[in-house]
Amino acid sequence: MPSSVSSSTFSWRRSVRKTAAALLTAAMLAPHVASACTSFLIPTSDGGSVYGRTMEFGFSMDSKAMVIPRNHKLSSIGPDGKEAMTWTGKYAAVGLNGLGMSTLVDGMNEKGLAGGVLYFPGFANYADPAKADPAKSLAPWDFLTWALTNFATVEEVKAAINNNEVAVVKVIQEALKIAPPLHYTLHDASGASLVVEPIDGKLKVYDNPVGVMTNSPTFDWHLTNLSNYVKLSSVNAEPLKLDGMTISPFGQGSGLLGIPGDGTPPSRFIRALGLTMSVEPVASGPESVRLAEHILNNFDIPKGWVREKDQGDDPLEYTQWSTVADLSNGMYYVKTYDNQVLRGIDLNSFDLNAKEIVSAPLNSEITPPALPMPKS
Repeated sequence: MPSSVSSSTFSWRRSVRKTAAALLTAAMLAPHVASACTSFLIPTSDGGSVYGRTMEFGFSMDSKAMVIPRNHKLSSIGPDGKEAMTWTGKYAAVGLNGLGMSTLVDGMNEKGLAGGVLYFPGFANYADPAKADPAKSLAPWDFLTWALTNFATVEEVKAAINNNEVAVVKVIQEALKIAPPLHYTLHDASGASLVVEPIDGKLKVYDNPVGVMTNSPTFDWHLTNLSNYVKLSSVNAEPLKLDGMTISPFGQGSGLLGIPGDGTPPSRFIRALGLTMSVEPVASGPESVRLAEHILNNFDIPKGWVREKDQGDDPLEYTQWSTVADLSNGMYYVKTYDNQVLRGIDLNSFDLNAKEIVSAPLNSEITPPALPMPKS
């Protein structure tokens, strides 16, 4: 894989294989709450957009990179294990899967529609599968794949949802023993953003004017919470004059003084907004990808920074991977916990009319170069 941002692609063709349309394996551990995912969209100086997100979980997701070709037949599964909604994808898509499934948890399609699946504990409330049409029913983990393979813009996704073309139903994942609580973020090449959340058995759709999304509570709560930060600014604060005394800030960054730095979803939402609204836009391509990477670095969680009081030997939640999608140029990038080198996949370099899904492991482990020993 390339060691820098470029148009180079994964050397996949020697390791192409058809992925199995399987659910999570029974060997997986019970789930730990993964409540630290952060996503955002930043505009570029030439009218484009770049999307970035982190993925946190308490056990290895064993994610692989995938390319789904055009006109590929896809399907979801119902609570009885039988096939539910089926469709033939209109657009090719690239992204990452999780836990052996042939479904995307993050990705981008050939038209520049991109998005991700984020954890939504305590608030996700799916449709009752007994009351839903199986032909329109998706398992929670299949919504993003359905959206990316069918639509070019967020307006098209919104219209399909509003026309009741799809329902996300409660499906218990056998290995996890729960219906994983999820919500979804989507962005398109025009810079428009959308959040979709399963609330009271229906899909609630929000236009997302800020382009940022984290986890629980609901998206409208996060927007209301912005009223607590109306003075958020990248501009340094003026000195305070108080009864003849001038009080000046210490150093730079006083416009963002007090911005929350903890790892909770509300705090990460505000911090991500502070960063995305402050950065100076640059041109689409490597410059904007690197800019998004700098923002992502603020949300990287090393093992041990987030833990329960009685964690014991349970796995620690950490940032397993981060992705950046250049919506204007069809480039999708990933870096992992064990390999912080950003590697690129050029969707347009693949045969988008191929007959099979192709995938490849991320190959996270690398050996760092030896450090020179100081002379005695």
